[in-house]
Amino acid sequence: MSVEDLGGRPVIIGGGIAGLMTALHLAPEPVLLLSRTPLGAEASSAWAQGGLAASLGDDDDPALHLADTLAAGDGLCDGEMASRILNAAPGAIETLAGFGVRFDRIPEGTPRLGLEAAHSRRRIVHADGDGSGREIMRALVAAVRSTPTIEVVEGFEARRLAVEDGRIAGVLMSGPAGPVFFATGRVVLATGGIGGLFDDSTNPLGSCGQGLALAARAGAALADLEFIQFHPTALDGSNRPMTLISEAVRGEGATIVDETGRRFLDGVRGAELAPRDIVARAVWNHLADGHRVFLDAREKPGPAFAGQFPTIASACSKAGLDPARDLIPVRPAQHYHMGGVAVDGSGRTSVAGLLACGEVASTGLHGANRLASNSLTEAVVCARCVAESLSGTPARRTKPAIASDYPSPDPTPVRPLLSRALGVVRDGEGLKAAARTLLALAERKDAASDPAAVGLMIAMAALQRRESRGAHYRTDFPDHAAVARRSEITLQAALAAARELAPALESVT
Repeated sequence: MSVEDLGGRPVIIGGGIAGLMTALHLAPEPVLLLSRTPLGAEASSAWAQGGLAASLGDDDDPALHLADTLAAGDGLCDGEMASRILNAAPGAIETLAGFGVRFDRIPEGTPRLGLEAAHSRRRIVHADGDGSGREIMRALVAAVRSTPTIEVVEGFEARRLAVEDGRIAGVLMSGPAGPVFFATGRVVLATGGIGGLFDDSTNPLGSCGQGLALAARAGAALADLEFIQFHPTALDGSNRPMTLISEAVRGEGATIVDETGRRFLDGVRGAELAPRDIVARAVWNHLADGHRVFLDAREKPGPAFAGQFPTIASACSKAGLDPARDLIPVRPAQHYHMGGVAVDGSGRTSVAGLLACGEVASTGLHGANRLASNSLTEAVVCARCVAESLSGTPARRTKPAIASDYPSPDPTPVRPLLSRALGVVRDGEGLKAAARTLLALAERKDAASDPAAVGLMIAMAALQRRESRGAHYRTDFPDHAAVARRSEITLQAALAAARELAPALESVT
C-alpha cells in the first residue's frame, strides 16, 4: 500500500454538484477531489432533469417556498435549516450563473420558471430544458479543471475512513495500481445516493450508498434513513436504470391515466401535482390492482413536448414512443434518499474532521418527503457552508491507520431484498425478513457487506418507525404517530438491534 501525506489538505470524495461546488468554494486553498469515474460520468447530478427550486418570481418569496417545503416534509423538516437553505436559494442561482451555467431565460432575460408538484408557485429554474443537471455539471467540471488549486484524482474508489481518537485520520482508496492511503484530518463526503441498492431506480447503479457505509464504519450517526423517495413516473420498460419522466411534464399539464383512460388521481387533493409520496402510492396501488398506468402528454405539452423536454423525448423515441401521440407507460422507481449522514448547519458529522454535503447528508431540509427540485438547491447552498467550515478548521497532519484493502462493493445480493421490503409500501414482517438476510450479509466481510450494512440500517430504522409519514408507509401502522420525531441510528446500534431480533427472525418465512 502506498501512502500519500497531503500535508493537511482536505479530501473531497465525490464528483457531483456537491463535491465540485465545495472544491470551488475552497479555492484558493489546495484540495484533493476524488472521483470513482471521470468527472460527471456517473454522477446522479448529471441526470437531474427538474432543476433548482428558488423563489425568484414576483409572486413568490422564501417564506412561501418554506411553507411548501414544510408541508411536503410532513412534519419532519428542521424548520431552521430549511429556512436558512431556502433563503439562500436565489443567491445560489446567481453563483451557478457566475460559474457559467446557462439557465433557460425568457426574452426579458430573467430565468424561465417552471412548476412541479406541491409547489404553490412557479419557482423551478431549468438549464437546457430537462438537461439541467447535465448543463450544471458541464459548467462546474470546466471550472474545476481550470482551477489550479484543485487536484482531481479520477478512477479511485474510497474503501474506508481511518479514525484516531475520534477524529478523521485519512482515506483508504483503491486505484489502478492498488490501495493508496491519503493521510488527512479533513474529509468531505459528497458521494450521492442509494439507487444501486434497488432493482428499479432512476439513478446510476454505481450509487449504492458507499458514502453512508464509509461514515457508518467510521462511527458516524445517520439520520432519517427510512425515508426514501420513489418517483411516480419512471418510464416502464426493461432498461435499468429507469428513465425518469420529470415532474415538470405534469407541471406543464400532462395527466396520469390508466388503460381505460381514467384519471384515477381525480379524487386526490392536488391530483397529478400532489406530493410525490401520495402520487407514488396511488400509482403503486393501481398497478397492484392489475391496472396499467400511463402519462398522457398528448394535449399538454402536446406538440411542444420535444422542444421542452428533449432528453425525455429522445428516451421515449428509443422505446418506440412519441409523447405527442402516444401514452407513456410509467411506474414508481427509487429516486432520492431524504436520509443520510447526520450533519449540523455547517455540514459537520458526529466524527471530528468528517463533513458531508449533498444527497449523502441529512440536513433536515427534506423531512419525510423531499419537495421537488429542492435537492440541487440544497447541494449548492450547503457546499458553501461546508467549505466555510473547512476553511476555519486547522489542518492536521496524520499518519496511516489502515493496513489492509477491502473489496469493491457489490450490491447485487442486496437489491431484491430492499426492493421487496423497503419499497413504496412496507410492513413489519417484510422488514424483519429482510433484516435477517441483511444481517448475515453485513457480517460476511465480502463485497456485499457494505451495501448490506447500509440496507440493514435502513431496514432497522424503518422497523423502529411504527407509523406512516411521508415516503415511509407501513400497512401495519398506517397512521401518523402523535409526535413527529426524526430518527438517528449508528451501524453498531443497527447490528445490535438486528441480533436481538434474530430469535424472532428465525420464525419469519
